[in-house]
Amino acid sequence: MITVQVHRKENGNIHGFEVKGHAGYADPGQDIVCAGVSSVTVGTVNSIEALTDTVMDAEMKGGFLSAVLPHNMNEAVSDQVQLLLESMVLMLQGIADSYREYIQIQESIIKRRR
Repeated sequence: MITVQVHRKENGNIHGFEVKGHAGYADPGQDIVCAGVSSVTVGTVNSIEALTDTVMDAEMKGGFLSAVLPHNMNEAVSDQVQLLLESMVLMLQGIADSYREYIQIQESIIKRRR
């Protein structure tokens, strides 16, 4: 199963996300769930970097993707990035609606250090 963990700040903004695992829907190379999730998540990171000049702290290797936003973004860029990330979540929820046994989406709130 693929697990997607979306990390949100206390204000609701997405700060980053992690994707782990393999769907197991079909053989490697034929698995449309894995392909869909990979396309959506990697495409979102690429879009953020290309369209907003925001470099995410990203790591990808064999069934794992982690991407975290930098801390210092101006408000206009942050709004654009949030739109792209919320779009990613909607696309992943669409995949989960059709293939519930193969993907799970979870959200967590990151508590701000005082």
